[in-house]
Amino acid sequence: MTATEELARTALHEVAPDADLDTLRSDDDLRETLHLDSLDFLQLVELLSERSGQRIEEEDYPHLATFARTVTFLGTSRAEEPPG
Repeated sequence: MTATEELARTALHEVAPDADLDTLRSDDDLRETLHLDSLDFLQLVELLSERSGQRIEEEDYPHLATFARTVTFLGTSRAEEPPG
């Protein structure tokens, strides 16, 4: 497991401690599968942002829809993106 995957799994476990993350498929919708309400999702965003050192804007939320997309998003260096 990569450091980014571990970061995402740890944050998910904190937000949804009763969820069985071992059965979570990489393409499952996180909010639906883990029954995250909007406050849970915002807590997840805060944890990921703080721990990754990346600012996560509301426009980035679709990149956090699944575990695989979250890992890819966090693994992509925001500094390499062209200015928008």
